[in-house]
Amino acid sequence: MTNYEIAKEFNFDGDIESISPYGEGHINDTFLVTMKNSSQHYILQRLNTKIFKNFRGLMDNIQKVTAKLQQIIKNQGGDDERECMTLIPTKTNLPYYVNGNECWRAYLFVKDTVVYQVIDSSKVFENTGEAFGRFIARLDDFDANTLCEVIPNFHNTVDRYSKFLTALEQNKSKRVSFAQKEIDFVLQRGDKVGAIVEALENKKIPLRVTHNDTKINNVLIDKNTGKAICVIDLDTIMPGSLLYDFGDSIRSGCNTALEDEKNLDLVDFNIELYEAYCAGFLRGIGDKITDQEVKMLHLGAIIITLECGIRFLTDYIDGDVYFKTDYPDHNLVRCRTQFKLVEKMEQLSQELLEIAIKCKNKI
Repeated sequence: MTNYEIAKEFNFDGDIESISPYGEGHINDTFLVTMKNSSQHYILQRLNTKIFKNFRGLMDNIQKVTAKLQQIIKNQGGDDERECMTLIPTKTNLPYYVNGNECWRAYLFVKDTVVYQVIDSSKVFENTGEAFGRFIARLDDFDANTLCEVIPNFHNTVDRYSKFLTALEQNKSKRVSFAQKEIDFVLQRGDKVGAIVEALENKKIPLRVTHNDTKINNVLIDKNTGKAICVIDLDTIMPGSLLYDFGDSIRSGCNTALEDEKNLDLVDFNIELYEAYCAGFLRGIGDKITDQEVKMLHLGAIIITLECGIRFLTDYIDGDVYFKTDYPDHNLVRCRTQFKLVEKMEQLSQELLEIAIKCKNKI
């Protein structure tokens, strides 16, 4: 079936004028559906079912969460079609369309918005933090256990560490001797990797609905006001801790260099951006965050950054079987930048804790 034929299966309002590739995503195939004689357009997406094998569970998660968000936004007097992704059903009233091995879905296109690929100011990062904090707050009473794990053990750092130890033992690529310094870095922190997992298991922090891909380009910014209005890309919504979402934003946003920067002298931690994001995130989540979660925010940033480095290092030892690489040591270079960030955050640990508490007290 052509894209046009697929699009005709959805309950779009009006006649289709054109369908064209849209956005800069690297996983799913995304298209903008422009309608004739209408300012309302749509997003049509083909899910990558090689990555998201349980696409039915994934779409069930999205349908449940967006329905909850839309009701809350309406109750708060907001615009649910602008502040939340709106699934467009098929003509048979299903949330997605299956064509052979393909899964297609459609969303209402949110007009007059922009997406930032890089952080060009602390205000943009702060607004992004507010959007992700508000997202978690609105789902505070949603039972996360009703969601499926789209990617099992995605942020289970105990499991990630176990896989790392197995990779060391097997040494499939015979590369262990080339990464001893990085291996020692991880082993020295082996007793700390499970802090969030253990806090969840011991109910010291609540299990929540988490986004799990909190990059800056997953928030729509209003063109006119500059405010962050809508969190997008909900494919990895799963049960977890808000520390995962906070930590991944900090990991990706506060690095002063590229993720694969070879010159580690260029890799530093931007504490001003940390404070900006912290202020926005805590303003967005308001009183829905617990005192223990506030105290662990900086730890979330450290652990998620360490986890990312462990994943790169594990893949390097396994022979680069998961992450796409451009040269033989690419994954080793990547893990070094993450570990440099971990070191910086460890050195700033007390200051990062004090920033979180200060930002919380300002709410």
